[in-house]
Amino acid sequence: MDAIAGKSLQVSDAIISCQLDGHGGMIPIADSEVLTCDHPCWLHLNYTHPESAEWLTTTPLLPDNVRNALGGDSMRPRVSRLGDGTMITLRSVNLNSESRPDQLVVIRVFINDRLIVSTRRRKVFAIDEVLTDLQNGNGPHNGGSWLVDVCDSLTDHTSEFIEDLHDKIIELEDAVVDQQVPPRGELALIRKQLIIMRRYMAPQRDVFSRLASERLPWMSDDDRRRMQDIADRLGRGLDDLDASVARTGVLSDEISSVMAEAMNRRTYTMSLMAVVFLPTTFLTGLFGVNLGGIPGGSWRFGFGLFCLLLAVLVLGVAWWLRRRKWL
Repeated sequence: MDAIAGKSLQVSDAIISCQLDGHGGMIPIADSEVLTCDHPCWLHLNYTHPESAEWLTTTPLLPDNVRNALGGDSMRPRVSRLGDGTMITLRSVNLNSESRPDQLVVIRVFINDRLIVSTRRRKVFAIDEVLTDLQNGNGPHNGGSWLVDVCDSLTDHTSEFIEDLHDKIIELEDAVVDQQVPPRGELALIRKQLIIMRRYMAPQRDVFSRLASERLPWMSDDDRRRMQDIADRLGRGLDDLDASVARTGVLSDEISSVMAEAMNRRTYTMSLMAVVFLPTTFLTGLFGVNLGGIPGGSWRFGFGLFCLLLAVLVLGVAWWLRRRKWL
């Protein structure tokens, strides 16, 4: 197909509908135009919107096996050749408000030499950054550079989040060195986020490497080199994730040691207190029996002398424990 009717790309609830102009900018798509395929057209859709969902299921511009893939439930990053194009599923750090970054969002892309169709449910900030570049005239020139720019932005967000996790681990390590136990659940949340990132970013790195190695007709050699650089950068982030997972394991053991040591100190203190007051407890129990013949029972200074004797006994036991270096 050498041309596409502008009307066939009109989707009323599309998020983005434009054609790359080949100079880093974009051209809005009009109904009456017949678009040449010198530069690809880009549709960005929310597949939960009614008009977008209907367009995905009815448009003749997409192969049949792509329709379900663009609006499906696949979450794991992957790349596959479908029809005359390539189907790509990628994950992005969730930068939406009231969401945790580890609640990753999904972007699905079908791309060939004349058409780019990307879909999502939750907002993907990497797409907004590419759109801003196009609006400023310094965006991608073709489909290959568009994909590289999107992957580069996704990796930037991932690297920033990994760096934030690394900083949090350092703060926890400093707190543990100062014998401060972090709030309950904080370390568990960090470990969960590390594991989730490791689970999804490892296959995403493989997707980038495959895109860099395959001879896709709409990607230039320069695009492939940039894509390999992105894969290598994400690979370094994965190495940091692995190191962080190991560090949280050591940190968890150290927190357990700090808590156990604190408990042992408290138990030791309570044991010494029991030893200090053990003789006085014995004497008060002995003199508390209601039987005749208690020494000093009929003497009016007997109770005061007994209390003084107990105080001297407590001080004597404490002095003995300190001399033995138990206190």
